[in-house]
Amino acid sequence: MMHMQKPEYDEYELQRREMVRQLRLYGIVNERVLKAFSEVERHRFFIPEYRNRAYEDCACPIGYGQTISQPFTVAYMTSMLAERCPSGNVLEIGTGSGYQAAILDAMGYEVRSVERLPELHERVAKLFGELGIPVELRLGDGSLGWPEHAPYQGIIVTAAAPRIPHALKEQLADGGSLIIPVGGAEGQVMTVLTREGYTFHKDTFETFAFVPLVGREGWRRDD
Repeated sequence: MMHMQKPEYDEYELQRREMVRQLRLYGIVNERVLKAFSEVERHRFFIPEYRNRAYEDCACPIGYGQTISQPFTVAYMTSMLAERCPSGNVLEIGTGSGYQAAILDAMGYEVRSVERLPELHERVAKLFGELGIPVELRLGDGSLGWPEHAPYQGIIVTAAAPRIPHALKEQLADGGSLIIPVGGAEGQVMTVLTREGYTFHKDTFETFAFVPLVGREGWRRDD
């Protein structure tokens, strides 16, 4: 007698559904964003000791003084990008856990991501290889962008900058948008910069708390 093999049970599926439900309640309405959040397995981007908190709406440590942002923050920034840049070449500054880049990839963007910490860069490169996520990764100073693949239709910065880096402005395509939290340790204002030729239009939104963007056009390590 043959026994059919049971499909692998995803113990986190119900938690993912609840996370998406909460995002809707918090005002995230972009269906492409919500679909990506329902598909990408967030727990895979956590270090083991925090994996049981993967679907809570909070930031969690990922090692080396860095964090994975709460789901709402990731969804908020991703929605801002999606509304202004529905497709195309997107650059992420601050790979971190890799979750934001995986969300963007799930939405169909051509994604590149820069990380300054070798340990996180190597961890995410290994994870993306295991998951088959085709995001191109680079180890380097994210405040300087990735000029070889510019211009970008969208740039999303997942760390706080003291000001908008000139290098990122220069790498933005005409009509493209840069999403970046700007400010100091007391909190940062989510800022959207949209390029029209040689003119840049700036809009500011809610206040958040991010780890600092360290680099030549960001914070110095001793700031």
